[in-house]
This record gives sequence, C-alpha cells and structure tokens, in this order.
Amino acid sequence: MSNIQKINVEPLLTEFRQIYTQIKDLKETDILDNPSPELYAVFKRLDEMVSLDIDEQSIEVLFESPDFNLLIAEISRFRFLYNLKLEIEKAKSLLESSNPWQTLQNFTFYPNYLQLASTEYTGSGLKPKYCVLFLGSGPLPLSLIMLCREHGLFGIGIEQDRKRANLSREVIACLGLSESIEIIEGNHFSLPLNTRCDLYMVAAQAEPKEEIFEQLAKVLPKGSKVSYRLYEKGLRRFWTVISSLNCLQDLKNISGSSRNLQLIIRLYF
Repeated sequence: MSNIQKINVEPLLTEFRQIYTQIKDLKETDILDNPSPELYAVFKRLDEMVSLDIDEQSIEVLFESPDFNLLIAEISRFRFLYNLKLEIEKAKSLLESSNPWQTLQNFTFYPNYLQLASTEYTGSGLKPKYCVLFLGSGPLPLSLIMLCREHGLFGIGIEQDRKRANLSREVIACLGLSESIEIIEGNHFSLPLNTRCDLYMVAAQAEPKEEIFEQLAKVLPKGSKVSYRLYEKGLRRFWTVISSLNCLQDLKNISGSSRNLQLIIRLYF
C-alpha cells in the first residue's frame, strides 16, 4: 500500500496558473538571454513542485482540469528553454575552465549522468567500440560524453540548432573527445546515416515525438534499437512535453506496427 497521501490539488492548480501568467508572453530570447533572478526563482519553484510526493488519483484530477493542458504546455516550454539556458551556461563554463574535466565533475548532476550512462550501456547490451547516436544532443551532450569516456563507445550527436551544434563541438574538443564524438547539424530527417549505429537515443525534449518515431520506424534498418527516457510517475511526467497523450502506448504502437524498431523505454519514477 502506498504511503503517499492524497492532497488538495486546487492550490497546485492555482500556482500553476500564476506561473503561467508570469511566463506566457515570454519569447524564446526573453528566457535564453535574460539573467533575471525572478525567472530563476520560477524555475526553481517548478523543480520543487515536481518533486512533491503526489498520489496518482490527485494527478488524474490535475489532468482533468479544463485548462491543464494549456498550462502545462506553456510551463513545459518555459522549463525546456530555461534548462537550455543553464546548459549553454555550463557548456561555456567548461570552455573557460583551465581544467574542464574537473569543472564538469563538480557539476551537481554529474553523478546522475554517470548512472544513466551505466544503465544505458548495460541495459542496451552495448560493448566497447559500439556506436551510439543521440537525437537532440544539445549544447552539452552529457549522455554521449559519459558513454564514450566511461565505456569506450563512439558517439554521434544530431542537433538542429547551428549555434548549439557548434558550441557542443567546442565542448567535446576541450574535453579531448573529438576522436570519439561527432556532432552533426540536422534532425530526424537526417537519418539514416551511412554509419552503422548500435543504439539510437532520443532526447526527452525532442519534438515532435510522433513524427520523430514514425521517421525512425520508416528509415532505420530492421531490428534497430531505439532508447527513450521518460518519467512514468508523479508530476515529473509533465516535463516530457507530451500533454495528455499516453506516450508510452503511442510509442509501443509505432514500433510494433513497423516491426523495425526494438524500442527500449527507460522509466524513471
């Protein structure tokens, strides 16, 4: 029996609506280029909210609120962009560091990515020298960095934004991993590549999900392994920007109907 207590969701909804009002008119540049402590406070508060222990019944009540999809779509957009802002700042801090590896290891999330890389390596049946492709690798491709450095893999990152792709190449070079990781400017329509890949990983924030997985199912070689991480429990599931869709079932349907993909879905609770 669960020890998580039922809660009154109205205060949560009220706070979501207040945050929505604060951020709904912000443009992308307003978030990425703004050092405002107010925006950071909103971001941190959202992190606190998704860490709350909330029972599934209360979460369903949230889902059923008439304006919830609108609220969560805008809040998810804000959180994605603010995370991207922090990622860019951390990437630049590595370039400015006299000891980039020490700087990287001092990041608070470094142990989490080490564990994620170990889980991915073991769970996907990878071996040294195998090739892993990450779709939506971003300005700081930590998953590829950890997999390639710790487990001896070759990595390919695909990033659609030119500036972020260039920044990630600089980061990889300063970490001494240019021989192990290649960054390609592109998106899911850049696939398939001429290089054989043993695992395709899809970033949690890569969009549009259905189009991406339909493209992968259409063009990847039969039997290709595709890994996708998502939160299945609690409020954290909202930050995968999937709205009210049952993403888990949708992805299984896409992979099953194509008979091409071995879909590996990593659930985090």
